[in-house]
Amino acid sequence: IVKSRDSITHQDHAPAPPCSRGHTPPTLQRRSRRTMVDVTKWPLFSLMEGEELSSIRQACVFGTSANEVIYITHNDDVFVFGLNCSNCLGTGDSQSTILPKKLDFLSGRKVVSLSYGSGPHILLATEEGELFAWGHNGYSQLGNGTTNQGVAPVLVSASLLNKRVTEVACGSHHSLALTNTGEVYAWGYNNCGQVGSGSTANQPTPRRVSNCLQNKVVVSITCGQTSSLAVVENGEVYGWGYNGNGQLGLGNNGNQLTPCRLVGLQGLCVLQIVSGYAHSLALTDEGLLYAWGTNTYGQLGTGNKSNQLSPVQIMAEKESRIVEIAACHSTHTSAAKTQSGQVYMWGQCRGQSIVLPFLTHFSCTDDVFACFATPSVMWRLLSMEHDDFLTVSQSLKKEFDSPETADLKFSVDGKYIHVHKAVLKIRCEHFRSMFQSHWNEDMKEVIEIDQFTYPVYRSFLEFLYTDNIDLPPEDAIGLLDLATSYCENRLKRLCQHIIKRGITIENAFSLLAAAVRYDAEDLEEFCFKFCVNHLTEVTQTAAFWQIEGNLLKEFICRASRCGAFKN
Repeated sequence: IVKSRDSITHQDHAPAPPCSRGHTPPTLQRRSRRTMVDVTKWPLFSLMEGEELSSIRQACVFGTSANEVIYITHNDDVFVFGLNCSNCLGTGDSQSTILPKKLDFLSGRKVVSLSYGSGPHILLATEEGELFAWGHNGYSQLGNGTTNQGVAPVLVSASLLNKRVTEVACGSHHSLALTNTGEVYAWGYNNCGQVGSGSTANQPTPRRVSNCLQNKVVVSITCGQTSSLAVVENGEVYGWGYNGNGQLGLGNNGNQLTPCRLVGLQGLCVLQIVSGYAHSLALTDEGLLYAWGTNTYGQLGTGNKSNQLSPVQIMAEKESRIVEIAACHSTHTSAAKTQSGQVYMWGQCRGQSIVLPFLTHFSCTDDVFACFATPSVMWRLLSMEHDDFLTVSQSLKKEFDSPETADLKFSVDGKYIHVHKAVLKIRCEHFRSMFQSHWNEDMKEVIEIDQFTYPVYRSFLEFLYTDNIDLPPEDAIGLLDLATSYCENRLKRLCQHIIKRGITIENAFSLLAAAVRYDAEDLEEFCFKFCVNHLTEVTQTAAFWQIEGNLLKEFICRASRCGAFKN
């Protein structure tokens, strides 16, 4: 365990990403991949033909009345249609259109992040790190140094030359950009300090937000209407801008002209933050949910309508941990998804005030905003998958454990798993070697497996057909053991990701020991940092004191070198 990997990396505390930027929680992958997001739940998409709908890979509905749409096709072509308020469609003119228009200037560029302001104005970041902006510009929120409307996408280059933008966020009339080196740039309207420059003068071009963020690596950003929040790599949260209703979570309601740390979240490691119109939500690495700010519609989920100046924990009574939270600055609506796939909503829902998280029948948080938010905008750039026909991979998934077509059975714990010998040989070196004439297994119709459990072995075989793992975190250690034995490195990495999602105070040190035992370096690093972040609680668990002596000694030495035992 004692290795030269003491520094915290950017990726270790990256937030649980939206589907357009990261991975679906592993225990939900199979379910979510089989559930296509129905974009026609947003009324504007009912204008489109089925063939056009099937071409959409990413989409965003935005605007003060949810009357504008931007979408990206599987060929990376960018189309827009709708009302075109403040030239927000970027078509080069001020004409509205019910027919999609192609933005040729952006075609072929892979979009990684998109956000919209209330003007509205649009920010779009590409895979190459370029930043484009267009639309309303009355406060220089496009970052081009003028207040002229942006009738078409323009490259935002001032102060961002040689910078690679990875994420964008818009408030009502201000803008944020995050670079791959963890720097935050801000510009636009600054009447409340939302640009973080130390003054209330508007900022016409991107300016780095420094002060106490100067030596920090930021991994995530979000905006309320006139406020800004950022998460740094160690899970700390900083806020600046308007704070009249406590939306910065600082314990007071005074505006903040430069970034200030949320002490109410001290001791917690935040993975994801989102902001509504004037409230905010934070998700920790333990799956805990905190809320603060305006609560006029119950959007904090506390059971009342009282504003909160500091973060308060909500949904603590839920059995399943939270894996995703959702809000956007255009609405007073909140949503969350649990590890078991349940979706909750609260706040302003079709004019009603829902003051406690309400369990929905939805399978994704996006549907909450389509059906119940006002306006019915999207809270993120939405990604879609379509089941119009069965591809080769989909056909293989369908035939897993199918007695009708299988030519081989595995018997595990008295249960059969039906497979196809050819598929196993193609997908796995272990089986390629096994099914040769000098192996006894090559002649058998049923192969007995006794070194692994049925859930573990079935999940392994299903992985060979689907590339996904449908297994709870507590069983993933067994699958990690199998992946190590069979030299399946990709499976090994996926197991580590599942185990990270299931880490708790009680099992953290046991998972750390397992990571060391199976030489899973990434998981080991993650578990070590979790143990250090929650050191007092972890050292009080049974797992900590039952661990083998040398490992315990090495952990204490390494943690000491990281300064974990300093006052």
